[in-house]
Amino acid sequence: MAQHDARIIAVVGATGLQGGAVTRRLLQDHWPVRALTRNPDGEKARAIAELGAQVVKADLSDPVSLERAFDGVHGVFSVQNHHLSGYEGEVQQGKQVAEVAKRVGVSQLVYSGAGPGVKGSGVGSWETKLEVAAYLRTLDLPVTILHPTAFMELMTEPKFFPPASVWHLMPKLMGSDRPVGWLTVEDLAVITAKAFGDPDRFIGREVMLASDVQSIAACRAIWREVTGRPPRRFPMPRWLFERFAGTDETTMWRWLGANKVDFDTGPTLAIHPAALTVREWVEWKKAPVGPRR
Repeated sequence: MAQHDARIIAVVGATGLQGGAVTRRLLQDHWPVRALTRNPDGEKARAIAELGAQVVKADLSDPVSLERAFDGVHGVFSVQNHHLSGYEGEVQQGKQVAEVAKRVGVSQLVYSGAGPGVKGSGVGSWETKLEVAAYLRTLDLPVTILHPTAFMELMTEPKFFPPASVWHLMPKLMGSDRPVGWLTVEDLAVITAKAFGDPDRFIGREVMLASDVQSIAACRAIWREVTGRPPRRFPMPRWLFERFAGTDETTMWRWLGANKVDFDTGPTLAIHPAALTVREWVEWKKAPVGPRR
């Protein structure tokens, strides 16, 4: 496949979980990628540079920095992290990315939000993304808004401490039988690449993303069936978890336990029919052989 007429895609947070996956997918699909990071000399930045990305230093709080990073790009993938910037900082950065993208004439911005799209949940990381998404709709900017729900990587990524979070506190606070909409970060990346590849289909759209709906109890059963053992569980008290992780996740799980959400895999599978179920993903995690697809 040839490059897409040298149409560069700038990826915000390119060394993070979402930005890293999007960067790898775009490169795999032969898009030129300009990878934005605060630390271009870091190990993760060097790894994506080796894959072919142009790594540039950028500060989302500095519009001049962003203007340099967005100079000449066709599209922007935008995601922010409240763990790094705080809630107020996340909103400011999300708005600033969009404002600079509009100012330099970017042809398409794909924004990654989170949650079920319900206002007033009290979940800080959902509310901030709803605020940014609402602001994007007020701009004369070609935008696609994606709302991934729970990433399957929460079950395995060490930085999320899954033994205490997903496998202990989440079912305890939410209920082990409550349905959850799941998506892999790699499938978010595939959908993002599809959005850039077919702008007429995606500009102006807002899509809730989930490729499978499973309770924690069902995920635990799937894990045991596929791997032959239960997922590791660490019974950490809620107050201790909140001491090092904050209250965002515990508020989220309580809200999901008290409120019904109709997770729908239809829109996701219409875009990306090969998006993985939880079982398929656990099977792949058990025995990965090269790139997933």
